[in-house]
Amino acid sequence: MSTLHAIIIAIIEGLTEFLPISSTGHMAIASAIMGDNGDFAKLFEIVIQFGAILSVVVLYWRKFFDFKKISFYIKLIIAIIPALAFGALFKKHIDAMLEKPMIIALIMLLGGIVLLFVDKWFQKSTIDNEANISNKKAFIIGLYQVLSIVFPGLSRSAATIIGGMQQKLSRRLAAEFSFFLAVPTMLAATVYSLYKMYKEQPEVLTHSGNIGTLLLGCAIAFIVAILAIKFFITFLQKHGFRLFGWYRIIVGLALIILFYTGVIG
Repeated sequence: MSTLHAIIIAIIEGLTEFLPISSTGHMAIASAIMGDNGDFAKLFEIVIQFGAILSVVVLYWRKFFDFKKISFYIKLIIAIIPALAFGALFKKHIDAMLEKPMIIALIMLLGGIVLLFVDKWFQKSTIDNEANISNKKAFIIGLYQVLSIVFPGLSRSAATIIGGMQQKLSRRLAAEFSFFLAVPTMLAATVYSLYKMYKEQPEVLTHSGNIGTLLLGCAIAFIVAILAIKFFITFLQKHGFRLFGWYRIIVGLALIILFYTGVIG
């Protein structure tokens, strides 16, 4: 993996991880266009998510380090259970889907159509404080997150935010809880991927320069993600999801065209 490729993928991850446009889909397509889908490239795309989630911990550090409110941690644990269970069950399915840009493009397109109507579907929110999210609601939001695991390209952020709004959370709180839930979810994915690679192909990790590339990617994703989160919360409260919906539709259609013209194999 070249340094330029690593920088491009890290910027994409930082920009898209917390927006409802699918970071996994964007990174998979970018790697396909640049022609690098090797084992290290796949590992890189997962590990740099750790850099992105650190931005959430930094921006919301009071929330994550307020150990007096144990209920916050309990909700995150409850919400992550479905993703851990289904992630283990569908690992081969996920890997196979990520090898098919056409499927990702279709999911991107359909997800965009859904986002056009989300603001109308969930107008009457009654919860605007994390303390009022029950354990049951946290679990249901976790079930929505499973959709993004089963259908790569759907967007973990989009799925969990829609799940939160369906459970009567305000747009702002649904987005923030999605950010919070990303921390244990992405941390688990990063640790598992590194462990699996170390056990099965340790030479990939010990290869000259690879550790440095991972650290560079995490640092770039961290910085870009901080800016993306601040933008997203402000934009979402004022304008809702329609622009993201149209963006996904345009990107999905463009990817389908690239697929049929042979640019993406």
